[in-house]
Amino acid sequence: MSKRGYHHGNLRQALVEAALDLITEKGPTGFTMAEAAKRAEVSAAAPYRHFSGRDDLIAEIATQGFELFADVLDFAYNDGKPSPLASFEAVGRAYLAFARKYPGHYMAMFESGVSPGQTPELSRASERANKVLTRAADALSVRIPADRRPPSAMFAAHITAMSHGIVELYTRGKPGGRAPFTPEELLEAGIGIYLRGLGLIERD
Repeated sequence: MSKRGYHHGNLRQALVEAALDLITEKGPTGFTMAEAAKRAEVSAAAPYRHFSGRDDLIAEIATQGFELFADVLDFAYNDGKPSPLASFEAVGRAYLAFARKYPGHYMAMFESGVSPGQTPELSRASERANKVLTRAADALSVRIPADRRPPSAMFAAHITAMSHGIVELYTRGKPGGRAPFTPEELLEAGIGIYLRGLGLIERD
């Protein structure tokens, strides 16, 4: 990355892009602010004009990531069309696709230790993404009798946990390296088992 971005007033985003590269290479705790500055080709002091420290920089990356994540999930959900079940499964696949395409953002969002409440902007972006998941869960579970229906937030959290586990165990590195199935096949089977348990799809 050249200094040109800094000279045009884009130092903040130049640092974000530099840190994204470093996170992808070394993980969210594997780099220093000085390394981010060097990668952005600015002085070691320059990042502190925009960020108080590494956690603040990572929080900005996570905020941008959650905004992008929400867009991806919302597009996949497609207002519940053609059906709540198809849309719910599409959201699950979109989760894996996001983690694969945007690993630096994903790690900043979920693996950095930065709290979603660290900044108001991060909190709002995280909540926006969560609302897509809970809306999808709500639409799908409406057929369950109210006295047996799990809260939408819990329903969404279960699928999120399953998706995140598959990302961690089977999406990093070479696909299929740890299992004879693709991450998408594993997630589809896991969601199927979960939904059968709730009575939302028929048992085989």
